[in-house]
Amino acid sequence: MVDSVVNPAGERSGVSGSGGRRGRASTSQFGAIGLNLADPRVEASVLGLLDTVEVELRASVSSADPFVTEAARHLVEAGGKRFRPLLVALGAQFGDPTAAQVVPAAVVMELTHLATLYHDDVMDEAAVRRGAPSANSRWTNSVAILVGDYLFARAADIAADLGPEAVRLQARTFARLVHGQIAETVGPRAGDDPVAHYLHVIAEKTGSLIATSARFGGMFGGAAPEHVEALAGYGETIGVAFQLSDDLLDIASESVQSGKTPGTDLREGVPTLPVLYAREADDSDASSVRLREILATGPLTDDALHAEALGLLRESPALKRARETVRSYAEEARAQLAPLPHGPSRSALESLCDYIADRTS
Repeated sequence: MVDSVVNPAGERSGVSGSGGRRGRASTSQFGAIGLNLADPRVEASVLGLLDTVEVELRASVSSADPFVTEAARHLVEAGGKRFRPLLVALGAQFGDPTAAQVVPAAVVMELTHLATLYHDDVMDEAAVRRGAPSANSRWTNSVAILVGDYLFARAADIAADLGPEAVRLQARTFARLVHGQIAETVGPRAGDDPVAHYLHVIAEKTGSLIATSARFGGMFGGAAPEHVEALAGYGETIGVAFQLSDDLLDIASESVQSGKTPGTDLREGVPTLPVLYAREADDSDASSVRLREILATGPLTDDALHAEALGLLRESPALKRARETVRSYAEEARAQLAPLPHGPSRSALESLCDYIADRTS
């Protein structure tokens, strides 16, 4: 669903560097999400590209109004996974990663992502984002919404320099993001399968932007069309897999591996995949029946009920089923890499599949 280029923690934890400024990307940071850049040339290319993206991100949100600049840089300075620019950088390895349009394409993707975070925090009434006060709590909801709009506008402006196809793809991706948010807000309609609805929301809200990031990397790096399509399919699937694995870590982790206190989603009444599977199960054993009874009460703000539900979920068939679902998405992502040439860049993308499959097993 954070202190540097990559981090196992969730989007709401940590700030980077002195005063929140990010330092240079480093290989150890890739290991945090299981990305294995075994080839020194690929590693140097990806790290150099991400360092340049950092510089351009800050420049892109500057405004003649100092207040707008401060508010727009708020989340840029707080750091983040930079997973979308990373996918752009990796996708570009299948063409020419030094092509002039690769860095701007990565900036477009990260600005679009950051804009959604400003809006998400307003909708969620979040007080903290990436270990720092959220924009809406530091200023107001209105300011946060307007800054998010400003970042979308900056992303569109940069995309215009990349050509009509970039503008079209960015707009269509944004439309999917909005559809996903609306679907999540409205919830499944009568007769809808809650699990299918949830997976659709994740594909729209998370998978779509990661898919376009991988596509942009291949496209603006000059990769072959069939390779660009393979990268896009991989990006969407790996994005869904990462989000689902975070769902499992929220239940199964005894640490802050997920970037949140274990059971946070459960306490807030967020219906993640293990909870949805538990709700729809028809197991008649006492533990499963009791778990369904507790989950039916809504957000688990009572500490005793929360602890009981968390314990039951950790031992439930629902968690095992959710693990199998995550693994299936990881394997699907790997299969979508088949058209790409074998080599260190493809191996790096495959290493993410291995990591997701293993982190929740």
